[in-house]
Amino acid sequence: MRLRLPLCLLLAWAAPVWAGAQKYEPLAASVQAALHATVSDRAAPEPRFDSIEDKIDWLTEMSRRLEKRIPDRAARLEFLKTVRYEAQRAGLDPQLVLGLIQVESGFRKYAVSSAGARGYMQVMPFWLKLIGNPDSNLFHLRTNLRFGCTILRHYLDIENGDLFRALGRYNGSLGRPEYPTLVRAAWEKHWSWGARVIQAQR
Repeated sequence: MRLRLPLCLLLAWAAPVWAGAQKYEPLAASVQAALHATVSDRAAPEPRFDSIEDKIDWLTEMSRRLEKRIPDRAARLEFLKTVRYEAQRAGLDPQLVLGLIQVESGFRKYAVSSAGARGYMQVMPFWLKLIGNPDSNLFHLRTNLRFGCTILRHYLDIENGDLFRALGRYNGSLGRPEYPTLVRAAWEKHWSWGARVIQAQR
């Protein structure tokens, strides 16, 4: 007998259908300068852990969960360390960022949406001109995660920490529940880590 998964689980782990289409919004000069400085800093990606044991436990468990999506172990560990570093740098939960990447690109480095969003976190190219360097490559791991995490942090700040609305802005679907619900489901069902699950606000 064939095993049938609930529809909600299939949707949460399916190939991307919710790829991002952040909308261009004029930024104040001070905000633009601050975001530009944030994406320009290229410090080495060494994520923080409470202990060496925590580092080993987290990388081992997240690597196990991601193995089917990124089969190469070295590439998988580099990806996970970069996600954790960039998420922490932006003041985000790394597990949330993993859930967002799952929904946005299905962990496909070269994913391109119908709107032109690119890479793991489906960043729209206009951000390169707005806060970055037009010559930057949004398919580059560090660049894509740096921009994606910075943009999500920006939207969280605009929305005073309201994750539901920030995710809506990130996806270009502000006010609609589908995308924030999918990200929250992916975060909680596939990437939760201990007691670190935080409820998305509505």
